[in-house]
Amino acid sequence: MSRFPNMVRHFIITLLFLSLPAMAEPPKIDHVSARQAENGTWRFSVTISHPDTGWDHYADAWRVLDMDGKELGTRALAHPHVDEQPFTRSLSNVRIPEGVKRVQVQARDKPGGWNPKTEIITLK
Repeated sequence: MSRFPNMVRHFIITLLFLSLPAMAEPPKIDHVSARQAENGTWRFSVTISHPDTGWDHYADAWRVLDMDGKELGTRALAHPHVDEQPFTRSLSNVRIPEGVKRVQVQARDKPGGWNPKTEIITLK
C-alpha cells in the first residue's frame, strides 16, 4: 500500500493548524466608558477580549469612529496580552466634533485586521 495518502493527510492537517490564527475569532469589545475632560476632549477606556497567542496573532489596536466611519482617534496596543484577558486600555484627548452624540468603537487584530462589528456609544 502506498504511503502517499498518509503524506497528503499529514500535509493537510499541518496546513489546518498553521491557518488557525487567521481563522480565530476577532477581538471583542466587552466594555467602553467615555468621559469628557474640562478642555472638551474625551477619554475612552475600552475593555477587549481576544485569544492572543503571541506576536503573530494579537489584538493590536482599537479606534473611535464617528457614525459615518471617520476615524477620530486610535489606540495602538504595543504587545500581545496572552496572559491578561480581558484587558483595558485608555485613550485621552479624542476630539469629538460639536453636536456628535454617538460614536463607534472598533477593535483590530493582527493578522485579521479591523473587526467589522463595532460598539456604538452614546456620549453623555
